[in-house]
Parts: sequence; structure tokens; C-alpha cells
Amino acid sequence: MSRIPPQLAQKLAALVLLAGLGGGTYVAQQATETAQRDQYVQAVAADPGTSPAVKIAMVMGSHYESSSRHIGTPYIDRAGRGQPLTVCNGVTGPEVDAWRYYTPADCYQLERARYIQAERDAARLLRYWAAYDPFIQATFVDFVWNKGPQALEASTMRRKANAGDLVGACRENPRWNRGTVRGVSTVLPGLQIRGDSNDEICREWRLTQ
Repeated sequence: MSRIPPQLAQKLAALVLLAGLGGGTYVAQQATETAQRDQYVQAVAADPGTSPAVKIAMVMGSHYESSSRHIGTPYIDRAGRGQPLTVCNGVTGPEVDAWRYYTPADCYQLERARYIQAERDAARLLRYWAAYDPFIQATFVDFVWNKGPQALEASTMRRKANAGDLVGACRENPRWNRGTVRGVSTVLPGLQIRGDSNDEICREWRLTQ
């Protein structure tokens, strides 16, 4: 049984359809309907200046971070370190304007440069990066987006990948499931879903045959 949330599978299939990324072993269920209604997926798919890996990672992040619920008005992330002002799919920092309404297209533009940097960091740290399918690359980009390049650099995930054990590296994703709640390290359901899903995408999903 797949551990990838059905809504995410539909968004990824819609992205492949809209961006013309080609065939492969992705889930195509309800792709057309999702492509027609999801404005964030449309914005990601329409930009020719980003790689397939970044496009895929952005759609993954949009699901994991907020399921598009936080596109619009910035909010205080009370579960985040320092309770930062946050908008879109987990974006914080001085660029976030508390008085601005962010459309899906605005969120895409706000996030794009950060995702491109996450891709550069992953490519720098992973020896076999160029040989990976875009879906594999996207799981590493999402990891860097969520955890930071320092976490990947010091990880068993990176060590296994650079030793040629890609399957082992993919299987490290579910281990990154903990956050701090009231000062205590705790398994967070959202991070567990993200890790389980990325493990499956990394091992099984491909754009190229």
C-alpha cells in the first residue's frame, strides 16, 4: 500500500501533465482535475526557468508544509523556532510582509530562488547527483528545504548515497520524523508522513524508464 498521500500523488501527476515532463511510473489518478484547479501547481509548471527536480520539490513542499492552506495572509508559526512570521509553504524572513496578501503565483516567486539554492546545495553534496532521476533529486531538494544543507551534509543519508547505496539513502527519510515540543524531542505526524512519502518517491517514482 502506498504511503504517499493521495492528494500529493494527484498534484505531482498534474505537474507532470502540465509541464510536459514525460511519462514514467507516477500516479496519474485525477491528474486532469487537479491541474485545472490548483493554481500553485499551474504557476510551478508554467515557468521554463526551473528544473524538473525543483518543480517536483516545490509541489511536494506545498503539500507537506501547508496543503496550500497558508497561501494568502502571513501567520505566526507558533510551532516554529522563535514563532516566526510565515507565509506560503513555510517561508520566513525579512521578505515576508505581514500586511500583504500572497497569491499562489506570489508564493511561487517568493519560494523559487530558495528552492534553486536548495538544489545547488544538494547537487554539491551528492556525488552521483547528475545520474539521479528528477523524482530522486526532488526528494533531496525537499530534504534540504526542510532541514537545511548542514543536516544533509552530516547525515547517514548522504554517506549512503555517496557510497552508491541509493536505496539505503532513500530509506533514511522516515528517520527524520522528530521535532521539539515543549522542550522534548517528539515524533511529529507531519514529519513522519513526509519521511515515509519521500522514501517511497525516492525509491520507486521515475520520470524516465
